[in-house]
Amino acid sequence: MGLSAQEVIHLNKEYTLFEWNAQGGFTPQPIDHAEGVYFWTSDGKRFLDFNSQLMSVNIGHGDRRVIDAICKQAGQLTYANPYAATEARGVLGQMLAEITPGNLKKSFITLGGSEANENAIKIARMVSGRHKILARYRSYHGGTAGSMTLTGDPRRWASEPGIPGVVRIPDPYYYRTRLNLTEDEFMMECLNQTEDIIKFEGPNNVAAIIMETVTGTNGIIIPTKAYYQGLRQLCDKYGIFLILDEVMCGFGRTGKWFACEHYDIAPDMMTMAKGLTSSYAPLGNCIVTEEIGKYFDDHVLWAGLTYGGHALSCAAAIACINVYKEDNLIERAAEMGRFLAEEEDKLKAKHPSVGDVRHIGLFSIFELVRNRQTKEPMAPYNASGKDMEVMNLIKKFFNENGLFTFVRWNNFFVNPPLCISKEELKEGLEIVDRALEIADDFVTA
Repeated sequence: MGLSAQEVIHLNKEYTLFEWNAQGGFTPQPIDHAEGVYFWTSDGKRFLDFNSQLMSVNIGHGDRRVIDAICKQAGQLTYANPYAATEARGVLGQMLAEITPGNLKKSFITLGGSEANENAIKIARMVSGRHKILARYRSYHGGTAGSMTLTGDPRRWASEPGIPGVVRIPDPYYYRTRLNLTEDEFMMECLNQTEDIIKFEGPNNVAAIIMETVTGTNGIIIPTKAYYQGLRQLCDKYGIFLILDEVMCGFGRTGKWFACEHYDIAPDMMTMAKGLTSSYAPLGNCIVTEEIGKYFDDHVLWAGLTYGGHALSCAAAIACINVYKEDNLIERAAEMGRFLAEEEDKLKAKHPSVGDVRHIGLFSIFELVRNRQTKEPMAPYNASGKDMEVMNLIKKFFNENGLFTFVRWNNFFVNPPLCISKEELKEGLEIVDRALEIADDFVTA
């Protein structure tokens, strides 16, 4: 269309609303095109996409195999009503049953992760006949009514009171514990408290526990294998469904197809989106075990979406899954993740502002502190305005140096596309290294 960067920004601000922002002081980035691990703004500036946009463009930008699949499907059939059977919907369902762990088989295909989580808890309540859902504070499950209530972070507050029946359980966030315990002891304490809460709420009232297998925007929290083994046992003990939200950590992000594979467990339901199509088209999914699926053989599934099983998006997902396989991107994420972990640990050792760095595959975060002994964060929880001074300086530095990533409170993320090379990782980490020098100036001890 040939609009200038300022014209693009003006039109977007004048006629659309941007999420999670007061509109007046917000200036969006005018993105024009993208390829591989880079994108370009409308005024021609190149950025290294160190966050895969919203941790979602897993295969990288501009892959012709997915684009061609979308075009082919558009020429044949863009949409059929959700009661219809289409080739794309059926093939995708089979592919997902093959690559997901355990006995997951039946898919309820949505258009995003929020819808997937909404329908996961609806299914859990329908099948179990129970009402309560256990979730955590350090979590994000989406922006719709139910998923927003499941979410623990402050984005939930404006939507409260929310849906009834959601109860909080402890976060397995070892770095921030105040208890003088080893990591294994701390994880066991989280499990013990979770079992106490189940008993307090009444096991016969609890339909499901929902967890981001590896927490995303609330800090890349990576529990131990023993924690997840114990959580699975608790769910089995009390007949509670385990729902794992892999919207962000699924599809190779952690170096496995799905993060739960690191823990040798399988959920009763798994939700997914983002990497399902690498965001080439909107799509989400809630996949359930064969046993849960059988419940609906003679019970009505009280759920429906106009765009459920959308043919165009299903075709994109099929092509995307084939790219993961053809390019060995799951294995590549594990390999590049090991390299990234080594380099990030070096930066932690070098910079006193880095309180912790957490990584699993190409899913990682730097947590910045003013004092390593007290762990005082560089910006407080739910910081805004002046409290974000240091982090805003870092964000500005990233922007000036052509690095795009997600900065939130006292954290910034490194979650590049899985196709990234060592050279491209080094390019981004060199900018990170210089940015951390800014943070170091604010360290008090």
